Order: sequence, then structure tokens, then C-alpha cells
Amino acid sequence: MAETPPVTRALVSAPLPQIIEKLGLAIAQAQYALDTNSVEVAKLMSETEVEIGDNSYNLLSLGFQPSFYAFTEATVEAKLSFTMTETTETSVKVGVTAGVSYGVFMAAASIDVAYARKFSVSTEGASSIAARLVSLPPPDIFNQLLKRQYEQPIT
Repeated sequence: MAETPPVTRALVSAPLPQIIEKLGLAIAQAQYALDTNSVEVAKLMSETEVEIGDNSYNLLSLGFQPSFYAFTEATVEAKLSFTMTETTETSVKVGVTAGVSYGVFMAAASIDVAYARKFSVSTEGASSIAARLVSLPPPDIFNQLLKRQYEQPIT
């Protein structure tokens, strides 16, 4: 199978390390975006005032907190199957005809040779990427700073 080694090399040399690297970088970028969003929401909550009676309170002083999220796991799954076949078919047909007519001998021979060589390569592939995102409580230092900032009792 002269065609098999190049095909096999192409299939085996799939860029799995690059796929894993890109997944890791994408998760890191997504995590950064989630963290940045949580910080922006905290800023917005500190600036949003709510009137309760004659007093005005920001959302953080009322106990609201931004949501924080984290990726806990990521999975890359790749499935690849391939089939290679080579078939060779050879057929030989030989025929002899002889006859005598009016004292003349006649003979004929026929040879029919056929040769076929067929190659077939079939590939199938499927991949999936999954990431699990969970909500986390705000960082402890964030909660401690909020408590210190708004220690005055709400009346």
C-alpha cells in the first residue's frame, strides 16, 4: 500500500497540543472577562443609590454583591477513525479453438488478461469542547472590606 504511509502520517499528526493550548488560553481570557465584569458590577452597585425612607443607600451597603464565576473544568474530546483498503484483482481467460475443414487444420488461441488495483481511504472525525462554569462567593477580602466600609448601623 504505497499510499498508506502519507495518509497515516497526516492523520496522526493532528495538532492536539495546539488545540489544548488554545483551549487553555481561551479559558484564561474568558476567566479574565468574567472577573472584570464582576468588578464592574461591584462599581455599579456602589454607585447605585436606593431611597429608603429619608435615607439613601448604595446597593453594596444593603448587602447586594456581584456574582463571581470560575471555570472548574474543561474537556477536549476528539475522535478520529479511518479505514484504508487496497484490493488487487487479476483475471486471465484463455481460449483455444481448433477445427479441421476440407483438409485444412485451423487453430486459434485467445488470451484475455485484466488487472485492477484499487485504493480506498475513508475518514471520519468528531470533536467537542466542554467547559463547566460555576458561581462562587465573593472573595473574603472583598466581604471584609465591605463590612468595614459600611459598619455604621442602618437606621
